[in-house]
Amino acid sequence: MSSTPRPPLAERMRPASLAAFFGQEHLLAEGGLLHDALATQDLPSMILWGPPGSGKTTLARLLADAVQANFAPLSAVLSSVKDLRAEIQNAKDTQRMFSKTTVLFVDEIHRFNKAQQDALLPHVERGTITLIGATTENPGFEVNHALRSRARVVRLEPLSDAAITGILERALRDEEVGLKRFDLHASQEALGALAARCGGDARAALGALEAAARGAFARARRAQGVPSPAHVEISQEELLRALGRPMVSYDKGGDGHYQVTSAFIKSLRGSDPDAALYYMNRMLEGGEDPMFVLRRLVIFASEDIGMADPMALLVANAAMDAFHKMGMPEGGLPMTQAVLHLACAPKSNSVIASFKASQRAAREHASAPVPAHLISAVTEVGKALGHGKDYRNPHDYAAGALEGETYLPEVLRGERFYDPGSHAQHARGEQE
Repeated sequence: MSSTPRPPLAERMRPASLAAFFGQEHLLAEGGLLHDALATQDLPSMILWGPPGSGKTTLARLLADAVQANFAPLSAVLSSVKDLRAEIQNAKDTQRMFSKTTVLFVDEIHRFNKAQQDALLPHVERGTITLIGATTENPGFEVNHALRSRARVVRLEPLSDAAITGILERALRDEEVGLKRFDLHASQEALGALAARCGGDARAALGALEAAARGAFARARRAQGVPSPAHVEISQEELLRALGRPMVSYDKGGDGHYQVTSAFIKSLRGSDPDAALYYMNRMLEGGEDPMFVLRRLVIFASEDIGMADPMALLVANAAMDAFHKMGMPEGGLPMTQAVLHLACAPKSNSVIASFKASQRAAREHASAPVPAHLISAVTEVGKALGHGKDYRNPHDYAAGALEGETYLPEVLRGERFYDPGSHAQHARGEQE
């Protein structure tokens, strides 16, 4: 392969038109948000929200081309307020002299502070620019409400395995900017295996293909003894080795954290041990702190199982204790055991329901007098007030709990905070 410096394969393979753009069919197909905007040549300001390698930058550029707008890219990480002002002025000049709209593309727009984001507002409102921001973070958390309300939030999904495979095949077929001129080949099975391990990231897939291609080309050149070997086959092993550890679509500090955590808890609640274990390991592989997972298990044991299986809380606590003693990787075993126990256990939310109901009553009736018969008569004044009078100790009666005995304050008499609910018939240890 040529030693002349060239842009990375991922950069060279950016599609030149929307027709060559892989993925995001839900936006570009007929009836999709972007399809309708392009059909009317009326491109709204928008925030492209999606994972790395899903095509945000490429899509922004292609959208600008499709509506014949000037494309002005900025990086929120590298650009200053001075750069932003310069681009706004250029947009004004372009509009005045050529009657042409400018699409201002701000990559990683969530990195702009509040003042920088607010500085864009008047120019978006006046139509000086059409703003397209790109972010991997949830705009609901990271983009100011004022700016978000003036732009459409467009969700990009991780690219499917089929879409990434198509991108890789195109890179191998392309003679001008791809790898075709080096007579490089890879089987459909090998490309599919690489695509499946890229976590929906086309940039990572192309980077791995390029690295594997260099290795395969060098190997073939040595084997054939010629500078330009013929029909160089890139093996599946070479592709996966170039990628390294499979990529996990999980951002422990961002939106992926909340999505996967939510799916983990809901899988436990839905009694699906297989899904719960998958999401647990997806969090761990993505770099999540195991203690975060273990704390969620302890909470779940009370919140979603509670009195239906009181042992669940002991199991969750034991898993946390065992992990402290073992660490990883062996600590994954008690975590797995706890997940299996909690997923398969009967479910009841009576603990959290009882807690909330009784907490609300305690706040609303914080000064309700304690019934006199429950107060210990430790002084003569207390005895005179009837403290302890007529109190019946359940231990003195064969039945234990005493029928008709009351313990709540008068204002709450008859209230019931604990109710086993509809799960009672399936719950071990939970009785009326």
